[in-house]
Amino acid sequence: MVTVIVIGIIIFIIVLALTIFTINKGYAYKHTIDERPTELEKKKKTHPPE
Repeated sequence: MVTVIVIGIIIFIIVLALTIFTINKGYAYKHTIDERPTELEKKKKTHPPE
């Protein structure tokens, strides 16, 4: 019976560690967004290509 409890605790610790690792990796991801089309059009009008 003790063996089953120890194996269960080991599995629990592994799952907990993987969960924390995955959450931290997700929060560390750098999100980027594109500029709005209106801002791009304004830049093109003020700075024409050479």
